[in-house]
Amino acid sequence: MDAAGWDERYRSSELVWKSAPNRFVEEVLGGLEPAGRAVDLAAGEGRNAVWLAERGWEVDAVDFSAVALEKAGQMAAERGVRLRTVHADLMAWEPPEATYGLALVAYLHLPWPDMARVLTRAVSAVRAGGSLLLVGHDAANPRHGHGGPQDPRVLYTAQQVADLWRPHADILRAETVDRPVTDAEGAGRTALDALVHAVRT
Repeated sequence: MDAAGWDERYRSSELVWKSAPNRFVEEVLGGLEPAGRAVDLAAGEGRNAVWLAERGWEVDAVDFSAVALEKAGQMAAERGVRLRTVHADLMAWEPPEATYGLALVAYLHLPWPDMARVLTRAVSAVRAGGSLLLVGHDAANPRHGHGGPQDPRVLYTAQQVADLWRPHADILRAETVDRPVTDAEGAGRTALDALVHAVRT
């Protein structure tokens, strides 16, 4: 889906996703001491970016949907925190190198060559000792989980991401994790996500 399509989706409801942070973002980063600037790539409506700002990070929220970023800014204002929104396509945006103490990539799905390019830029944007966290729909999800994109071309494994980051970072965690979800009929299901947590060397 292109930026116009996402703009339309974000206009269609008050919040497409909840205002609370993603469960794995909160689990992994909740104990991390804020260390200056953070960047949330494909920030959407800002639920993770605002949560990071509430914890004391100076957050850049990057997304190609102007509608989503406007909603992110509103959420930040309502919660009394500052958020810098950056309206940019991640395929064209080049972050400053060795600038951030944290880079977050949550549920960004692109064909792997494009995804690899974004992830390479993400790791280069983090300074030594800074953290990286990726959470996304796992490649196994269409067959063994529930929801999420069904196109295998935009899915990946934790191992793929870890292998890409490993020359530049220490991999602390790379695994497939279960995420409880509720389907359209209200039944409990399980989604499979890829999770990679790393520290820049």
